[in-house]
Amino acid sequence: MLTAPAQTVVLLVKLVIVIAKIADRYHAFAFIFVQFNVQSPFRNTGNYTIEHLSQTLRHKFYLLVFDGSTFSVGCNLFHIAGVVAEVFIFSFGNTAPAIQVFSKQAVYVGGGSMKRFGFLDRAVEYLKEAGMEVELFEGIEPDPSVETVMRGAEAMLKFEPDWIIAMGGGSPIDAAKAMWIKYEYPEITFEEMCKVFGIPPLRRKAHFCAISSTSGTATEVTAFSIITDYQKGIKYPIADFEITPDVAIVDPDLAETMPKKLVAHTGMDAMTHAVEAYVSTAHCDYTDPLAIFAIRMIQGDLVDSYNGDMSKRDSMHNAQCLAGMAFSNALLGIVHSMAHKTGAAFADYGAHIIHGAANAMYLPKVIAFNAKDPEAKKRYGVIADEMKLGGANDDEKVGLLIDYLRGMNDALNIPHCIQHYGPDSYPTEQGFVPENVFLERLPEIAKNAIADACTGSNPRQPSQEEMEKLLKCCYYDTEVDF
Repeated sequence: MLTAPAQTVVLLVKLVIVIAKIADRYHAFAFIFVQFNVQSPFRNTGNYTIEHLSQTLRHKFYLLVFDGSTFSVGCNLFHIAGVVAEVFIFSFGNTAPAIQVFSKQAVYVGGGSMKRFGFLDRAVEYLKEAGMEVELFEGIEPDPSVETVMRGAEAMLKFEPDWIIAMGGGSPIDAAKAMWIKYEYPEITFEEMCKVFGIPPLRRKAHFCAISSTSGTATEVTAFSIITDYQKGIKYPIADFEITPDVAIVDPDLAETMPKKLVAHTGMDAMTHAVEAYVSTAHCDYTDPLAIFAIRMIQGDLVDSYNGDMSKRDSMHNAQCLAGMAFSNALLGIVHSMAHKTGAAFADYGAHIIHGAANAMYLPKVIAFNAKDPEAKKRYGVIADEMKLGGANDDEKVGLLIDYLRGMNDALNIPHCIQHYGPDSYPTEQGFVPENVFLERLPEIAKNAIADACTGSNPRQPSQEEMEKLLKCCYYDTEVDF
């Protein structure tokens, strides 16, 4: 009988062979990171036994160790045009003992444009070809609700899938992540699910595959999910490395179906991810290169992608994924806190402030606010340098960065402030949020934004008064001078 170290070597060799086959097939690179005997700051991982390692290697390339803490790569990541078919047959079939699935049921969360363009039917066909029994769950709204999550989890409890596969934009994937938690722990409440890094261990019942069709949320490689409580008018982030997908398929063919408005909003969401990750208090040497390179790619590709250049559309699909890897480890900041808490706050007036558009409007204001912190100002200066914006000192560089981002909003037909945000998300003289309603709800929105999970890693912590003033700047498009 092999000793534990020998078993470990055998498992690693099998894993490398499997990934090498895929990498050779698609001329791609594969990186494998495994954690041993390390105490994570976010999870009580303890010491891995050989049985635990075996289970981890079958399904997940998980953690890179550095300086006693952890960097999560989170999933088997496949990124090449047309990869969906081969990955499904290879990963879910019987040809790869090191990562094969030991059961044959999958629930598929998706629909919408993926069904209209034929991707959903093709993927289901691939799964059935691999010997899987498939149940579909459709009807995910653009901002998935708590009620949708509960319905999906109930369907999963009846079908008892071994794999949960979500295809589409951020909404179906985020919804499926939350359904996954409730499926594995039927007694858990939504409030308990929102406890930051407080999700109990998953994968007791099912594993998770995410297939992204939009180029912004990067939820296919992150530890986050955004679910809306419509009764409260608040979007809640669920944050835990447990909900990082086991398999991520980043196929640019799917992104080529996006309409222009979605390209703009998801692209600025990705830009915000990268910028916030770079200045976050949790950034590190492993996240900084991902964030900076994503920023450079988005600068060079987003506007052209918006204007119909499909080669740039493909590149943006990779850029947003890099930004996602950065922020899933470095975390975010108050741009996202404010976007989460304003997004559905005025739904009773007929519309939402779409997440990506909110980020685009708020990012220049938050940069001006955060730049009062010397370290943040210095890091924004580095971003400006990488973007080759010029500037003789950090103050000038921050100003040029803000101007550039506002110019991108103009090029993408995104308003500069809530007051001019129309119900269709386009700039208008009078937006859908009345001034008196905004001011009436401002204190509560500010309080909720401060309490958001993303606020803690912002480089400058706002008081209630500062958050209210900052949100006013985002409503009126006025200068941030505090």
